[in-house]
Amino acid sequence: MKHKKGYRRGYPVAVLVGFENDHAVLWHVFSHVAKLHFTLKLSGERTDERALYKFHESVIGALRPTLKEGIRSIVVSAPMKTTYAKDFLDHVRRHHTYLIQLKSANRATFAELVGSADRPHKVAELVKTKEFHKLIAETTSDEVDLIVDALKKRLRSTSSDSAVLFSLKEIEDRVYDPKRDDDSEKKYLILTDKFLADNEDKGRINRLLLIANNRKIKTRIVNAETPAGRRISQLGGAVFFTQPNE
Repeated sequence: MKHKKGYRRGYPVAVLVGFENDHAVLWHVFSHVAKLHFTLKLSGERTDERALYKFHESVIGALRPTLKEGIRSIVVSAPMKTTYAKDFLDHVRRHHTYLIQLKSANRATFAELVGSADRPHKVAELVKTKEFHKLIAETTSDEVDLIVDALKKRLRSTSSDSAVLFSLKEIEDRVYDPKRDDDSEKKYLILTDKFLADNEDKGRINRLLLIANNRKIKTRIVNAETPAGRRISQLGGAVFFTQPNE
């Protein structure tokens, strides 16, 4: 039953942070569903700068494990006619510039959206909107470009410390082998949406994505029509590679 649940969940897409007056709700957005991750309370009033600072820091702290796993597309939302989302993004710019610097290895991509995201039904409506899908396409495109840049450097490298695999069978053997779990290296699995659509054995691909996610492999599905997608298509449509942690 757990396998079926993961199958329906799909692959990770982004994190949605819904700000309200006295709390924030973090959601993990997958390709098929959004899952509640964390609810954080504001201890005090928004007019209390110290309390608001601690609140924003608690959100950053809750985001860190997800960012470490490689999910770097963050959509921040708040109800209409409020500044809650803007206040948080201003906090990021002032106190966590490493998250927005273009050349930072820890860079994340933030986007702002108008709408309440503190209840499942509200989130379900929000993630179906064209605006949300547009934001996700923009943020994940930036994120994937960074990963593809890392792949290009790996392909140019003569080092034997990292692996690059293009064959689906080789990728499966690598991903399914529990002995190859190694926290000393970053692991990436990139597939194009065309590769997914054209593959006749959807169960095989979905199982690969599920196991990869469970093993903390940074998995991304790339639009085949984008520059990054065209590069992955040139390599066969599916690529697995590793990098030593810096």
